[in-house]
Amino acid sequence: MSDLLTVDGLSVTFRVPGATVRAVSGAAFRVRAGRCLALVGESGCGKSVLAHALLGLLPGNATVTGQAWLDAGGGERIELVGASRKVLARRVRGRLVGLIPQSPATYLTPVRTARAQLEETLRELGAPQGAAELAGRHGLRPADLDKYPHELSGGMAQRVANAMALAGDPRLVLADEPTTGLDRPLVDRAMAALRELCAEGRAVLLITHDLRAAERVADDLAVMYAGRLVEAGPAAEVLARPRHPYAAGLIAAQPDRHFVPIPGMPPELTALPDGCAFRPRCGRASEACAVLPAMAAPDGRTRDGHAAGGDAAEEHTVACHHSLEESRA
Repeated sequence: MSDLLTVDGLSVTFRVPGATVRAVSGAAFRVRAGRCLALVGESGCGKSVLAHALLGLLPGNATVTGQAWLDAGGGERIELVGASRKVLARRVRGRLVGLIPQSPATYLTPVRTARAQLEETLRELGAPQGAAELAGRHGLRPADLDKYPHELSGGMAQRVANAMALAGDPRLVLADEPTTGLDRPLVDRAMAALRELCAEGRAVLLITHDLRAAERVADDLAVMYAGRLVEAGPAAEVLARPRHPYAAGLIAAQPDRHFVPIPGMPPELTALPDGCAFRPRCGRASEACAVLPAMAAPDGRTRDGHAAGGDAAEEHTVACHHSLEESRA
């Protein structure tokens, strides 16, 4: 399987009056053709910022460093962090990378019908199919297209957003919290649609705080806390045997698990503690945790370069001085 997206050392900071927000720090991961990588964590941990950084959709006070390589086909790779606005607008967004946004109903223009918005997207992308044909492939009836966003149900708005994201036949799909505001049957339907994209050979990066949704669709899982990836690996393995105390707490806090909240609150991204940011909330913390741990495999080998965030398709890595795997051993 080929790597459609390779992210290496991606960091994002925001300048605000009197402070610097460290929203993403040193993120590194791969997203492979035919696979879904779910990036999970509490709200505000930097997941959506990371996704928007890849497409150049951050405000002017953002600084993005690191690398993010996108396979454009034919042996060509595009470096997204250094790409011009023209390259991102004309070659990447909608054509190579499709974005399924958070809250589709608010993403759509409120004074235009679904048909008008789909037709405009198709024209801009030079796509050959018509709006009705595209909508039909996503379970929308012709009558649905003549409705305004406020007339669409949550499920219909989601289908319109999916159709717009896939109008240009992208190789990679970024789904940013696509289950927000949906009830469980619609969540399951949305995840099934993402799974179908993987079956077609596309790569999917799913940004979500819904572990149950991630469990349904993800091949690989990466856990983010306070802007850093702290654990990554095969989804089934991470969910069944988490190694980072935060990942274990996040899983245990789910309603279908133990429903036990993690003590304390996440740190402010303007004042991150030295070393492991989870240290103030962790019952296993020691003096060693004042030093930032590297992402490593169970044998202690650290991962350099683009695999530093965990080559999720191959092995289970964790950034922790006191991994839960040590306790099990």
